[in-house]
Amino acid sequence: SASYVHSSVLPSPMAVLLQLGLSIKSGDLPYHLGITLARLIVSFLLAMLFGIAIGLLLGRHKKTDDFFDSWLIILLNVPALVTIVMCYVWFGLVESAAILAVVVNKLPNVIVTIREGAKNLDEELLQMAQAYRFGRFKTLQHVVLPQLYPYIMASARTGLALIWKIVLVVELLGRSNGMGYQIHLFFQLFDITSILAYTVSFIVLIQLIEISILKPLDKRSRQWKVS
Repeated sequence: SASYVHSSVLPSPMAVLLQLGLSIKSGDLPYHLGITLARLIVSFLLAMLFGIAIGLLLGRHKKTDDFFDSWLIILLNVPALVTIVMCYVWFGLVESAAILAVVVNKLPNVIVTIREGAKNLDEELLQMAQAYRFGRFKTLQHVVLPQLYPYIMASARTGLALIWKIVLVVELLGRSNGMGYQIHLFFQLFDITSILAYTVSFIVLIQLIEISILKPLDKRSRQWKVS
């Protein structure tokens, strides 16, 4: 009986891999993984887009930054669980509420990081762009963004690590599909093997995103900065 308890609480790697294969073959894992991935991508892009825009605004306008600084501190310290629950209470158990909860949890981190980058922009380069009558878009493309790229990449990498964890909690609390929902179901069934199998699949996916997208993007951004 001791070996049974040990195997049920801490299954062997072979058992986890076997369960992973069965979950893929049945179609359950690809289905729920795809749904979670879609939520992750949408939330990530929205958080980065709005975070970069707001962070740049605050970094270049001191009065606006001073006004919103205390609100940023509050948002940074509000527990993710509270934000998720309130979004579901206010907007219902719908997909838009789930996405909003993830974005709101990540947005302050992106804003703070980009704001610091915007404060450290080279003023001489900005003045030179103005002297050569660069338009706003051209200045943003050739002067501002190349200087912000380290901050953007830092936000992207930390954001990816944070967002997928929040997405799982969002799914656990208020969705009827996705990896978080499935893990919660396995928890109720005390199916540790399936929990570990799903976890392994998601870790592999995140690593693939890092290797195939973020690292090449970082390399390309460095070349862009040099040019």
